[in-house]
This record gives sequence, C-alpha cells and structure tokens, in this order.
Amino acid sequence: MSDPVKSFISGGAGGMAAVVVGQPFDMVKVQLQNSNKYKGSLDCAKDMIRTQGVRSLYRGLAAPMTGVTPIFALSFAGNAAGCNMVRSITGHEKLSYGELFCGGMLAGVYSTVIMAPGERIKCLLQTQPGKYKGMGDCAKKLYADGGIRNLYRGTILTLARDVPASGCYFGMYAYIKDQLSPEGQEMSISSILVAGGLAGMANWAVGIPPDTLKTRFQTDVTGKYNGIKDVYSEVVAQGGFKQMFRGFGVVMLRAFPANASCFLAMEMTKSGLDKLW
Repeated sequence: MSDPVKSFISGGAGGMAAVVVGQPFDMVKVQLQNSNKYKGSLDCAKDMIRTQGVRSLYRGLAAPMTGVTPIFALSFAGNAAGCNMVRSITGHEKLSYGELFCGGMLAGVYSTVIMAPGERIKCLLQTQPGKYKGMGDCAKKLYADGGIRNLYRGTILTLARDVPASGCYFGMYAYIKDQLSPEGQEMSISSILVAGGLAGMANWAVGIPPDTLKTRFQTDVTGKYNGIKDVYSEVVAQGGFKQMFRGFGVVMLRAFPANASCFLAMEMTKSGLDKLW
C-alpha cells in the first residue's frame, strides 16, 4: 500500500525543486499564450531580458513557490490515495500501467483545490506587472471584485488539464522507472532524472491545449469571455487548432529539467522518511 502522508511530504519537497528550476520557462510560456507579439520562445525571453532584466523571468515566483508545497503535496498524496483506491477495487497489489493512470487522475482532482486560485494569481502577476503589489494584494482585489468565484475562475479548465495530465504523469514515471530499474534494484539518480523528466513531458503533451485556454481565461480582466466556448473560439480563430499548442516548445524545454528535479527531490525525501519513519 502507498503511504499518502509520506507522499504528501516528499511531494511538497519535489514541487519546490520543480518551481525553482522551471519558473523562467513558465514565465515565457504564459507570455506566449497570452500574446501574439512574439515570434517564439527565444524571442520572448530575449525581449523580456532586454526590456525588463533577467529578474523579469522570475516575476510571480512568490505565488507558485508559496502554493507549490501544498499543490504538489496534495498531488502526490492524491496519487497514493488513488492507487490505494484502485487496489481496493481490483484486489491487485501491483497495479497495471492502466490502473496507475487511473490512480494518478485522482491526483489532478486533489491538486486543483489549490491549483486553480494559485494559477489565477500567478498568471495575473506574470501578465500585468505593476498592477498588484504581490500575491496577497492580487488575491484581495480578486475577492473584492467577485468573491470566491473570481479567485476560482478557470477551475473547469484546470481540471480538464490536470486530471488526464496527472494520470499520464504518474503512469509514465512508473513505466519508465520499471524499464530503467529491474525489480528489486534501487533506482540510480540518472534513472530517476530520466523517468521524472519524461513523465513531465508526457504530462504537458496532454495538458498544453487546456492550459492555453486556461491562461487566456484566467488573465482576462475585461469580461469578454462568458465561458470556455468563447475563449476556445477566439484562440482557434487566431491560428487554427495549432494555436492551442502555442508555447509547446518552451513547455517541453521546461518539463524535463523541472520534473527531473521534482522526482529526484521527492525520491530523496521519501528515502529519508523511510529511514526515519
């Protein structure tokens, strides 16, 4: 059986590592998804550094760093709980990769509770510099303007991204881990890095289309979108369905190192907890 408590703690440690490594890539991704003025990832990064300095790539870091521990903690704990639920239904102690995918999907449901408002605040801080003094100020103004519903704007799209993506994330990690480390053998650091990096890429390969819609929807402060259909129609009208994959390149560049770091920190923390607990 998986231990959700250990997964909660080690998942939080992994999430912090992922944010430190991945924040500059995420910043570029959000800018690309929210604007058509850049030719690509490199053009966007160069323009930001030239006009606003290197620190601009870490703008909005406080929101994901503050929220990342509970988000990733809930995600990893949710995966452990989901896998235990699948075991109780199937009676299988060792789950198939399809069953691991199902268990992983529950992780996306758990993490969305914190992920939706956290993403809303992060995206606004990244796309509207100077408007808010920080994440607390942003949260206060959002709540004042529309209550809790305003903070949770984009929750359905967050679920549409995170539920299938989390299934791929944890399922792919388990699959690659099994291929690189024969049963009974301890995983090497290189194996953890490769499995974690590829899991991150699988996660985003599935998650980028709804993430593009989510970014547009959550950063809209004009009220022009009445729902998901409106934002989808506008995105597709600007460049066809491929527009849904805008920012895909930088997402893939970010996914490998950020998630390799995440799983390495998670595995090291879990190993330490196993010895202490």
